[in-house]
Amino acid sequence: MVWPLLRRDSGVLTPTELMSARLDGDVIDIGDAFLPADAVETAQLRVAVIAPLVRAGYAATHEAAAWVHGALADAPWVVNLQRFTPTRLHVVHDVRLRYRDVRLEEADAVTVAGLVVTTPVRTLVDLVRDRAVRGDDSAVRAMLQWQPLLREAAVGWLDRAGPRPYVRQARAYLASYEEVTRYTS
Repeated sequence: MVWPLLRRDSGVLTPTELMSARLDGDVIDIGDAFLPADAVETAQLRVAVIAPLVRAGYAATHEAAAWVHGALADAPWVVNLQRFTPTRLHVVHDVRLRYRDVRLEEADAVTVAGLVVTTPVRTLVDLVRDRAVRGDDSAVRAMLQWQPLLREAAVGWLDRAGPRPYVRQARAYLASYEEVTRYTS
């Protein structure tokens, strides 16, 4: 789908003109594109920003999915992808892409404006499991602030998941998050 309000560096305006318009407050940057300052940022528009990076057969996951759903305010620089088809795909080599060649189940995916992304519950599960490796929980906290009831659904998903990496750490984090929110509210 073509978004007439979404501008990239290769559009009608030069990169210098776009940056000048951004400084003047006429446009805002959304990912690597620009949008008129008074336009409403929707899930479909966020998909239009990352769609050029995601080929057919892939699903956007982690921070990219959280951003498409509206839980994160800023577009991630690195877009996590996961295979959505039963057959293996050719690996795409791009500095902005992180690819997992494990098939994403249909129950864990939703299509937004033609792009397959993980469901909010699966997105939270992926982020909290990834947190055990990277230690950064800002995206997890943003997801839980966006929809607090996702925590219970994520715990249920982890209980049904079977043996997977970092499930125990993810359960412990979600349990500790519940304790923290209980005492701070």
